[in-house]
Amino acid sequence: MCHRDSKMKLATTLSIGITAISVLGTILVRASTDTSDGQSRNDVNWSELLASMKKMHMAMEAIKPSGDGDVDFVRLMLPHHQAAIDMAKTQLLYGKDPQMRRLAQEIITDQQLEIDLMQRWLKQQKSAAAKENQPTPPDTGKNHEK
Repeated sequence: MCHRDSKMKLATTLSIGITAISVLGTILVRASTDTSDGQSRNDVNWSELLASMKKMHMAMEAIKPSGDGDVDFVRLMLPHHQAAIDMAKTQLLYGKDPQMRRLAQEIITDQQLEIDLMQRWLKQQKSAAAKENQPTPPDTGKNHEK
């Protein structure tokens, strides 16, 4: 079990690291190419926030009910959490307030961990459902104790 925990910690750390590198890369590219004035930056900021929300709504509306409330909850929360991450990345790109930038980084980290947890949970549910749907082998009597 300890080996599995260390693998999970490594995967989580790598996921967070990749997200941080992605955000940093985007910030550097945008900073090096941004020659616009403050008003234009605000317009781009607002447009990106709205685009994140639109993407989330489209993804959530595309999900069909499964009949399992827990599964449906998780499937709907995945795009919701991803939108929070996308909006937080926009905050890191355009926001100036240190407290809000810290909050945005925490949102990215926390929401990504929760996405990872929900994805693992959905995989476990699929595995359990697949096992339940496998036919049981007929009882041949060979397994009885003497």
